[in-house]
Amino acid sequence: MSVPEWQTGIVTRIEEVTYNTRRYWITMPATEHFDFAPGQFVTLDLPIHEQRNKRWRSYSIASSPDGSNTVELVIVHLEGGLGTTYLFNEIKEGSELIIRGPQGIFTMPTDMHKDLYMICTGTGIAPFRSIVNYIHAHNTPHAHLHIIFGTRKREDVLYEEELRALSQKMERFHYHPVLSRETIDGFHNGYVHAVYQELCKDKPPANFMLCGWKVMIDEAKQRLQAMGYEKKDIHQELYG
Repeated sequence: MSVPEWQTGIVTRIEEVTYNTRRYWITMPATEHFDFAPGQFVTLDLPIHEQRNKRWRSYSIASSPDGSNTVELVIVHLEGGLGTTYLFNEIKEGSELIIRGPQGIFTMPTDMHKDLYMICTGTGIAPFRSIVNYIHAHNTPHAHLHIIFGTRKREDVLYEEELRALSQKMERFHYHPVLSRETIDGFHNGYVHAVYQELCKDKPPANFMLCGWKVMIDEAKQRLQAMGYEKKDIHQELYG
């Protein structure tokens, strides 16, 4: 598969969603329809280093394909991170960005007859939001869908209202937000691992998609394999 060409994108909208997380909408004027598979990512070439490949930062697309030439990214500001510091300090609505994509194979399984567990932390929720919205918009047949989203506090939760609403509209979609530092009604308390272990205690046939920080992904892979699931059932996208 050929690598997509770089092109210019225009930041058409920025929304601050938490104290350190923003949503960015990027439109590509040279592209009539930006076609991608839910779960794929784009790469930005940011002016933060002389060496080109050290300027590249990749982000999962949080929006689902809608036939337009605009994508949404959700980005957390990493303290000391050159890429996110540049985006947060220098990029405004109307700014131009050099962008390439879509790329990636972390996409919706072809076999949707098995339950799908989408386990994530922080902005790792982005590809799963894309997948679930795509399934809903296209009435894609599916078994049970679970988003298990872990973060520290209620103020860090992303897309909560939207995903709770989708869980009411979609009979087989289940949203499980998990807080590690607070105990609040309507949220699990602790870490994502206890949630999927309870849901899968009878080992139903399932696919697992893991997205977020490496420490969570490594532990989840170990636990799922210890539960009897095979490596081929577990797919991952690392965020640092």
